[in-house]
Amino acid sequence: MTVEGPQSTWSSLLYWGLCPLSFLYGLIMRLRSSLYRAGLKSSYRASVPVISVGNMVVGGTGKTPMVDYLIRYISRRGVRCAVVSRGYGGSYRQDVARVKTADGTVKMTAVECGDEPYLLAKRNPGVSVYVARKRKFGVQAAERDGVQLILLDDGFQHLAVHRDVDIVLLDEKRPFGNGRMLPAGILRESLSALQRADMVVMTRSGPEARSPLYYNGPVLRSSHQLDKTIKTLEGSVVPENDYRGKRCLAFAGIARPKEFFQSLRSFGFGNIEEIPLSDHQEYNQEILNRLLGSCDNHDLLITTEKDAVKLSAEDFPKPCYKVGVEMVFDDSSPLATLLDEVMQKIPPSSPW
Repeated sequence: MTVEGPQSTWSSLLYWGLCPLSFLYGLIMRLRSSLYRAGLKSSYRASVPVISVGNMVVGGTGKTPMVDYLIRYISRRGVRCAVVSRGYGGSYRQDVARVKTADGTVKMTAVECGDEPYLLAKRNPGVSVYVARKRKFGVQAAERDGVQLILLDDGFQHLAVHRDVDIVLLDEKRPFGNGRMLPAGILRESLSALQRADMVVMTRSGPEARSPLYYNGPVLRSSHQLDKTIKTLEGSVVPENDYRGKRCLAFAGIARPKEFFQSLRSFGFGNIEEIPLSDHQEYNQEILNRLLGSCDNHDLLITTEKDAVKLSAEDFPKPCYKVGVEMVFDDSSPLATLLDEVMQKIPPSSPW
């Protein structure tokens, strides 16, 4: 497990200039955590179990596929669960907003609620999804609507809500970056904060087994795999004959677009041109014009399911398809045991 460092003279100067700010940021985060532990800052305790999915760093570690996996596992056991998210990048202005109505109709756009809550709502019609700048308001709204269990998306640092289980995701290829806190590094908290976790899930795991530093609890290894089917932007399955051997323009606005492009080759496209975009990319006219200007020599376009929620077929003169991502575990039994224990905490008055 390697630790990243500055790669040039300029980056070294910038790094050492930011280190004092990282030290100050670390002090503030440790003080904040201490205030919560001492009870000087209060955490809202919900009337139903709360499971937090989070990480230690800025950037993508695969939280959305993980939350989607948990939704499906919990829902298969007949438990009514809800997702509460901050709605990163969303334009909504309410204290709390419900992404879809009680009958399962999605009533907010990806621009309004953020692409990840929108994607989770679309993939899981029977599950309530809420966005709230202060997650406490979203949790309270979910309680009022009678859910039995709440999933807190990106909640590890959100100590204002008590959680029954903390699951932390770490990218096995770069779990802690250079080991420094923001802004000199990518850590949101010091490595000692990892001890709050009830379970660590290593994502993008390679062939060699590794364990995260400074953590002695249960560790699961996982990878992200593309769904076995390609779909239209509207959600219809695309027959293999419609894409195999075709020239493809692939684009993605996610944290690791190169990995997405590499995985696409398993579908048998004749040729793939890659356009990596920024994570949480906004598809304004400038970006659409860039894609349109590149698709003349290609038979089709393809993107991630996360990007697709912000697009429509009318945006493109040629077919544009999407493909989703799912979590695959080397051994999911420890996670199943943990989830089953949490579901036993559902109040007896709640029908389950």
